[in-house]
Amino acid sequence: MNWYMQSGNKSDVAISTRIRFARNLNGFKFNLNEKQDIEKLENKIKDNLYGIGYGLKFFKLKDMDNITKMSLVEKNILSPEFVLKKNDIGSILINDEENICIMINEEDHLRIQVFSAGFDLENTLNLAIELDEKLGKTLGYAVSKQYGYLTQSPSDCGTGLRASVMVHLPGLKLTENIEKVFHAIGNFGINIRGIYGENSKSIGDIFQISNEQSLGISEKEIVKNLKVIVEKIINQERSARKLLGKNTIDLEDKVYRSYGLLSNCRKISLNESLELLSDVKLGVDLGILKEISDSKVQKLYILTKPANLQKYFGNTFETIERDYKRADLIKRILIER
Repeated sequence: MNWYMQSGNKSDVAISTRIRFARNLNGFKFNLNEKQDIEKLENKIKDNLYGIGYGLKFFKLKDMDNITKMSLVEKNILSPEFVLKKNDIGSILINDEENICIMINEEDHLRIQVFSAGFDLENTLNLAIELDEKLGKTLGYAVSKQYGYLTQSPSDCGTGLRASVMVHLPGLKLTENIEKVFHAIGNFGINIRGIYGENSKSIGDIFQISNEQSLGISEKEIVKNLKVIVEKIINQERSARKLLGKNTIDLEDKVYRSYGLLSNCRKISLNESLELLSDVKLGVDLGILKEISDSKVQKLYILTKPANLQKYFGNTFETIERDYKRADLIKRILIER
């Protein structure tokens, strides 16, 4: 089972963890646009693919069908900007489990990403460092004694590390404490973004929490600091849920109304389904809703999104057709044994 279909540590609040390293190779210009330079970079990577290991396979973006590419964006494995802006010159290395994905020629030559379910910063970092060191020895990175790893964006210099945790915060939203909590943690050099990262909005009460600083601090310090902040957010969210639980009837009513709509709808938009799923996940995590498992909630989060919905049915649909098919898919998953 792929990582994004699993539950992990503290997965009542923490949905997933990602570690990303920005790296550039020696002997290549930054921000490659010339065809011959891009081919040279790709060939160097492909020639060393067997030695890198981890079951990674090479794909050019332009050779992948659009639905497959967008399904990876929906799983937060590829960035939307990479697919939209670098389709003709970008490529990826990815394994079958999809917990390792390296974007090639995005903003930097390599964007090394490792993912895991739940709240698992240390183990995810260890795997990312192991992979990063192997790639560095094999391919040769552009490094400065003064500035660390050299990157296209100055904000990524130093370690080139961006650690992030996706969190589900319906309790803080319902108790109207979310802005207060975000304002407090914003003073600690932490970024709070929507579900698809920079410039994206939160859908279904899901937010991405990540470090801002990467220069002048070690990888382990970055992860340690982020872990402290995310743990505080998790505790605040759980406290908010306890507060909501004091008015049991209102909370149960909200959860079961959302479950009822999902169970009985004949058509439903993506945004509405994700907002209702937020209530349903809250109900499942609090033990209010016993008619559906956490694994089914995870499945619904992924498969109701447009590209993954179409991959599930093996066909392409217009927007209105997707709304009908989404309702059908939800019913199928809910009655699965």
